[in-house]
Amino acid sequence: MRDFAIKNLTEEWLPSVDISETKKNFIVKAELPGLDAKGVNVSLSGDLLTIKGEKKKQEEEKDEYHHFIERYSGSFQRSFQLPTSVEGDKVEATFDKGVLKVTIPKVEEAEKKEIEIKVK
Repeated sequence: MRDFAIKNLTEEWLPSVDISETKKNFIVKAELPGLDAKGVNVSLSGDLLTIKGEKKKQEEEKDEYHHFIERYSGSFQRSFQLPTSVEGDKVEATFDKGVLKVTIPKVEEAEKKEIEIKVK
């Protein structure tokens, strides 16, 4: 059997996140492979959104020797400052196929409005 060097690049695991904006909402999508909804916590404090959780290390068999490990495990926390005021009591989160989607409504006055100019 050959020996391979096994090195972790970092001890920290951070999920990939996309943040987008529509006219009425901010949408945050986080890739959380190997987790389920029970292992993820989403909180909003003012305009600071925090996603945290833990990805458990899979148990290895007694006679199993790892040659190479790229899958990360451990706890993570990501926080994002939202650029405008949001309606915290109307935030919705869904979890499907390892992707967390958080929809955060903007407060009405934060929505961009066009005002018609009347010429006299």
